[in-house]
Amino acid sequence: MELLGPGVYIEHKESGTRPIQAVGTSRAAFLGVAPLAKADPLQMVAVTNYRAFTDRFVGDAARSTDLSRAVHGFFQNGGGRCVIVNLGATQDLQKGLDLLRTTDDVQIVAAPGMCQFEHYEALLTHCAAMGDRMAILDAPEKVDDLARLTRAGSGGGGGGAEAKVGLGPTRDDKGYAAIYFPWIRTRDPIDNAEVVVPPSGHVAGVYARTDGTRGVHKAPANEPVRGATGLAYAIDSQQQKALNDNGVNVIRYFADRGILIWGARTVAPAASPYRYVNVRRLVTMIAESIARNTRWIVFEPNDERLWKLIRRDVTAFLMGVWRDGALRGTTPELAFYVKCDEETNPQDSIDQGKVVVQIGLAPVKPAEFVIFQISQDAGGREVTS
Repeated sequence: MELLGPGVYIEHKESGTRPIQAVGTSRAAFLGVAPLAKADPLQMVAVTNYRAFTDRFVGDAARSTDLSRAVHGFFQNGGGRCVIVNLGATQDLQKGLDLLRTTDDVQIVAAPGMCQFEHYEALLTHCAAMGDRMAILDAPEKVDDLARLTRAGSGGGGGGAEAKVGLGPTRDDKGYAAIYFPWIRTRDPIDNAEVVVPPSGHVAGVYARTDGTRGVHKAPANEPVRGATGLAYAIDSQQQKALNDNGVNVIRYFADRGILIWGARTVAPAASPYRYVNVRRLVTMIAESIARNTRWIVFEPNDERLWKLIRRDVTAFLMGVWRDGALRGTTPELAFYVKCDEETNPQDSIDQGKVVVQIGLAPVKPAEFVIFQISQDAGGREVTS
């Protein structure tokens, strides 16, 4: 600054800090057939309330669909903005999921009422490949043997013995999906008749409501399902234990509290650190927040000075996460660590144009650290865990 005479001069200087802002966690995408099947087929349409959905996808249609009932349940339970993909006459789930690959502003994916093994595989594969979202799966409406829910189904088709092995999704070590049972009874939003509906829309609304009131680190369980008047199947404590131990989240009725979501497991096996819905979603939020907010490092000189800046910014962000109660440990050192130095960035990695930061977290569940790496280069971010 050039001083030309007496007076007060103010000079603005960059502080150098680049605060990391947490990304959203509760934007849902719903895929299915709308009451107006020809309305905006295979397009992503954002709506902020159920009236906006009906104006676009219901109109004068006299009957609801699984999609319209799920969207109604989403908003009824505290959901906000969501994305609708009307599959229309094709009912091609894979085409809808391919469309969702073009957006990074979705954190929850559901295909209400699509309960075949092929549907589960498509949803789980999509979420695992994207790495920034989680699928809510509906168990089949009618189950003749609850033990079948605890075993993965088969893509054999044809109704043969192979297809009858199980009804559930494949186990996934990273826990990018959670399945819920049973279907719920509620009032139809069009004709007010009592109907049985898949739970994924209502559950997605509970996810959003819990995120807003407590935070993504709070398990979306022990929470009431608004609008539910009953259940298609009554679960007792013994059945609950068997299902819960095998990754099936139960919705139950309690005489003193009503209808509650009574489980928070993913489809990950018991040994996985991503066994719990809140852990999977918390780690996803943290990884995405850091990845998006550290794009400034691309093309910066890859040396100790840069690594120090990265450690500073990421540590400051995780301190806030820890203070919010999302990480366990009485001190930050017990809750997380950030490593970005010559060990995580050897010369061959530098030569490839990559900057790698390793992060360890101790979520409120389970006790062990969850470790993942984020690398940034000119081609974009990559998260490995």
